[in-house]
Amino acid sequence: VQLQASGGGLVQPGGSLRLSCAASGSIFSISVMGWYRQAPGKQRELVAAITRGGIANYADSVKGRFTISRDNAKNTVYLQMNSLEPEDTAVYSCNALVLQRGTSSYDNYWGQGTQVTVSS
Repeated sequence: VQLQASGGGLVQPGGSLRLSCAASGSIFSISVMGWYRQAPGKQRELVAAITRGGIANYADSVKGRFTISRDNAKNTVYLQMNSLEPEDTAVYSCNALVLQRGTSSYDNYWGQGTQVTVSS
């Protein structure tokens, strides 16, 4: 199973970016998908997560600005980031709990990080 993230970049404060993360491989089902971020000198933190049924939760710092969504048919999770602030600068990584075909338990997978820089 591989998770491929894309969509990071440099944006001015107040701007928007959309991150995507597509899972591929021998996938039977994906339960929770999420986005984490890690800024220099700080611990990795959960930004947002979403269940297969569409129930989402967010870090307090991004509520009202970020929206997580997913396309179950495409095994893809998205993070729409609006009103970006310099404090949002970090490496963003996607995560998924995957049940592979022929197995009976979910395993945790990570995508490669994508850099988001908010600066004028």
